[in-house]
Amino acid sequence: MTNAADSADPTHPAGPAGPAPHPRAPGRTRRLLGLGADLPYQLLTLVVVAAVWEAYARTHDSILLPTFTETAAATVKLLGEGELWRAAWISNQALVLGFLAAVALGVPAGLLLGRFSTIERYTDVYLSILLVTPMAGIIPLLVMSVGFGLASRVILVALFSVVMAVTSARAGIRQIDPSLIEMSRTFGASEAQIWRRVLIPGAMPAIMTGIRLALGRAVTGMVVVELLMVSVGYGGLILTYRSHFDAPALYAVVVIVLSEAVLLISAARWIERRATPWIEHRTASSAPAHTSPRSTA
Repeated sequence: MTNAADSADPTHPAGPAGPAPHPRAPGRTRRLLGLGADLPYQLLTLVVVAAVWEAYARTHDSILLPTFTETAAATVKLLGEGELWRAAWISNQALVLGFLAAVALGVPAGLLLGRFSTIERYTDVYLSILLVTPMAGIIPLLVMSVGFGLASRVILVALFSVVMAVTSARAGIRQIDPSLIEMSRTFGASEAQIWRRVLIPGAMPAIMTGIRLALGRAVTGMVVVELLMVSVGYGGLILTYRSHFDAPALYAVVVIVLSEAVLLISAARWIERRATPWIEHRTASSAPAHTSPRSTA
């Protein structure tokens, strides 16, 4: 019995031997982590990196460079200690608040800059300054004006990430075909309707990409501010283990921070696919159709 969906799909013809098998969809966890069909290659890359790391560390025998196995053991040990989770709680407070502030301020600002050239004309210079300013140089100014508390860490994380949100949202508005806006006006659409039906949906892929990039920058800002300004959280652990020459524990903290960043970026990518499902469908429809040898015979 031929499935109706299969018979309607020209890429999966139902021949005498039955319909062509569909590729097995990856599980929810694998899709969330962005592993999918590339998982074997990613695992192979990890094995190669671990082997090179282990061989290099054993060859040089330095107290500042632990082996991969020592780092893995230190990571497992650190995950069972409350010190790590207290540091994670402190660091992620600044990360979450700073990132949310960057998105809440950056996305609307980028949309307005892309839509209204007059606003961009007056404010583009400040965005350019923000793009080229080394954020580490702002830390002393923040310390003098705000102090060493949570507020200064939140502000610096927001400064690190807001640029990505602004520039991506502005680019999303600019890439929309102006003829769509003119056609909407021709049919009597108001400015609010144009925003709701044309501008926001059209700019959504760029907005979500900007949010994902801003999240990566926020993680960087979180660690930088704790290393250079306030010795707390993950940065405090790194500085403590460095002063004790405990290289395996230091590398373990770095591995944990990187793992958290990868998980956050994967979650952001999953939300991006959910918010812009038409992008994936458009990519799939533009890909060359698969033709089986049996159908071409």
